Amino acid sequence: MRLWHEALIPLLPRQQLLGQHREVAALRGKGWGKKHATVDYVFVHPYYKLYQFHLLVMEEMKRRGYAPGSLWYDPLYRGKKLPPMSGIETLPTTHPLYPEHDESYLEECLSNLAQKGVYLSKP
Repeated sequence: MRLWHEALIPLLPRQQLLGQHREVAALRGKGWGKKHATVDYVFVHPYYKLYQFHLLVMEEMKRRGYAPGSLWYDPLYRGKKLPPMSGIETLPTTHPLYPEHDESYLEECLSNLAQKGVYLSKP
C-alpha cells in the first residue's frame, strides 16, 4: 500500500490511478490507524488530510471520465461497513498535503513506479 506523491496523481497510468483510489478508500475505512510501514505517516496527521488526498485522486478520475462513488465525497464516509467518522475538523488545503511528500519522496515514488515498468518524467 502506498500513497503516490501528489504531484504524480495527474500522470499516473489508469491502473495506478484506480489502484490509488482503492487504497485510499481502504485507508479511510477499516485501514484507518492500522500499522503499515509504507503509509504509517498518514496516521500522525488528521483524518481530513487523507480525505483531501482522496479528493485529488477522485478529481483526476473524473477528469479522465471515471465516476468514483459519490459517497466518497463526504469527508465522514468510511465505506459501507463502518459508521461515519465523527469529530473531524476541516483543514485548509496545504501543498504538499503531507509534508512527507517532499522531493525525496517524489524520487522514491518515481523509482518504485519504474520498478513496475512505469516510467514518468519528473513533474
